[in-house]
Amino acid sequence: MIFKRLFIVCILSLLLMIAPVCAASDKIDVVSTTSVLWEPVSYIGGDRVNAIYVSDPTICPHLQSDIIPNSIQLKKDFISTADMFVANNGSIDATYVMPFVSDFMRANGYGTVQWYTLKNPSMVWNTPESAKLLAAEVKGWLVQKDPANATYYEQRYNEYIQLIEAANPTAQEKELLGQQDVIVIQWQRDAVEKWLGMNVVNIYAPEFAMNGTKTPAKLIDDINANTSKYQNVSFIIENMQSGELAKGVEEALKDKGINVKRVVFTNFPKSVQGADTLPDVLKYNKNLILQNVAAPTAAPTQAVTPAPAPAGFLPLMAGLLIGAAFVLYRARKD
Repeated sequence: MIFKRLFIVCILSLLLMIAPVCAASDKIDVVSTTSVLWEPVSYIGGDRVNAIYVSDPTICPHLQSDIIPNSIQLKKDFISTADMFVANNGSIDATYVMPFVSDFMRANGYGTVQWYTLKNPSMVWNTPESAKLLAAEVKGWLVQKDPANATYYEQRYNEYIQLIEAANPTAQEKELLGQQDVIVIQWQRDAVEKWLGMNVVNIYAPEFAMNGTKTPAKLIDDINANTSKYQNVSFIIENMQSGELAKGVEEALKDKGINVKRVVFTNFPKSVQGADTLPDVLKYNKNLILQNVAAPTAAPTQAVTPAPAPAGFLPLMAGLLIGAAFVLYRARKD
């Protein structure tokens, strides 16, 4: 009798393990223009979602006019049958990514794309507060698309919010950050000033922004004319997706005897090693400063994103269980 019960337990365990695999076809296939939405969609969607992104997270989409069509072709099997398309819908996204996807679908007879887009296309996500607002919209999209699993998405969203909040500086880190005078690119000013609490001495931006009044060249002119203003600057902060614009600024400060460190923040998950999620991105940016002002032993460690179980793990375990069950069953008969 004990062998028969054990055999039944093994078979039930097998069915429970195979069930999620069999349900994989019920997942929502989501196409995101960038990794910025792909990552919260993937986390909050959990095992109810498959998601991909189109543009390269290491480069601003407006520099990828040749890359994005190739990316679409490489992922065409997924994109052509996707259930959901999400986008920031900001000026760059709307100009350089969304039209390529929509044109691909229409030209190949796959239908018209119905985009899920942010209410505020200009919103940022480089502080915990703004990242939480973005996550809330993502959760709303998933609930709208799949109301039957609303409770599941709510649970995953709450877990995600905790990960975002964990990126906030500690009191000790806040004190250390508040002692830093910095020059920062326009796109990262709010994060640097309002979130990390550093003292922004000046900003810079590309030629096309702010009517060309804050270019690196104009900043260098100000450094030469008002050197004492920059005497305590310890960091120049770049934005990876904008290209490295401030190398000349760094050289100008060092020529004046100011020992400045140039660091490159990022805005996109998967753009650098160790920054796979939006919470990781926040920690990565914060730690770029802390690791250069604190003693090496006191430098905070980056969060490690747990790796999912290998794809073949469940089938392997299922095979072992059923094999063991039959061995026991045969032994009992003999």
